[in-house]
Amino acid sequence: MATLLLIIIYLAFISLGLPDSIIGVSWPLMSQEFNMSIDALGYISLVATLGTVVSSLLSGYLINRFKTKSVVLFSVFLTAIGIFGMSYSTSYYFVLLLAIPIGFGAGSIDTALNNFVALNYKAHHMNWLHSFWGLGASMGPYILSLYLVNDNWRGGIRTISLIQFSFVLVLLISLPLWHKNYFNGKTQENDFSKKIKVFKIKGVAYALFIFLIYVSLEYGVGLFGSSFLVSIRGFKVENAARLISFYYLGITIGRLISGFISIILSNVRLVFSGLIISAISIILIILNLHITTTYIAFILLGLGLAPIFPSLIHETPKFFGKENSGHVIGYQIAFAYIGGSTIPPLIGLIAAKTSLAIFPYILLILIITIIILFILLVINTQKKVGQQ
Repeated sequence: MATLLLIIIYLAFISLGLPDSIIGVSWPLMSQEFNMSIDALGYISLVATLGTVVSSLLSGYLINRFKTKSVVLFSVFLTAIGIFGMSYSTSYYFVLLLAIPIGFGAGSIDTALNNFVALNYKAHHMNWLHSFWGLGASMGPYILSLYLVNDNWRGGIRTISLIQFSFVLVLLISLPLWHKNYFNGKTQENDFSKKIKVFKIKGVAYALFIFLIYVSLEYGVGLFGSSFLVSIRGFKVENAARLISFYYLGITIGRLISGFISIILSNVRLVFSGLIISAISIILIILNLHITTTYIAFILLGLGLAPIFPSLIHETPKFFGKENSGHVIGYQIAFAYIGGSTIPPLIGLIAAKTSLAIFPYILLILIITIIILFILLVINTQKKVGQQ
């Protein structure tokens, strides 16, 4: 039963990743139909991520009140409804409105499942769990690419919504598996005074801003990468969508590999290696040596980013102490969503005022900033990168 439920949870994480890049990939065609500029895409991102932030903040109450299984089921249903409605949108503002349930559902799924797996399964499942998110995130643009050949972004999004509804059905059937032998998140409410002390822990500020910038970078590539490839590099819409799916596939494969590598390599070395690979891949995108190099660079970027989020989460107890890890992780996830809701719209605004050609240079600035913050984090938590 434990293995079967774990498979169901992995499927739910596929459903979490499935909608992540569909708007960004569809935007080259969607923007033409709605006559909107690139900065309008940033506003959709802002609304969706704000919904995610709100649901994440409410997730503790929702899990206590309704249990993990009900929160996950309803959240996947909410995203399916939002995506389905988006496929019939006749205006930009309707898309903007439907971004709310999509974002709200995603936040609840993310928090509830991470919490459930942390409480009931071994640590290595965390990396693999996040790899299944990458599988869903890579499936979305690939499915869309099959429809974008015929300029049919609505058909692609509608197909993805039907897949989401199938996940809803699977979760509904699996409800008896979430039996009383599992800890379903019935927890005591957090003491607010303890939360305030998180900011006094040495090095926490560096960790929080790493999550803020990392998620904005990872999400920004999925959001603006397709438009950059089409408008600046001259890719066909369907080929750009396919390349973004390869980027997410790189994240997926990278996290599967990281789950095994973590047995012999520390989290600190995994993160540092991933950051260096990411920086090199972004430089390759900027150099634009050949179309093949661009494909390799986007896949490498996914592979490089893969271990950063789950490895940092797993290393948090060692960085800040087991007694503080629960509170710190909560803040890290909150800052991650804040980054996803603020920096991508800013990138869209800058691109609209200048040119989308500036996009890879912004990515380079972001990855260099993360590298600096990570080094400071390691130093301030009395760890040496070279000794891990």
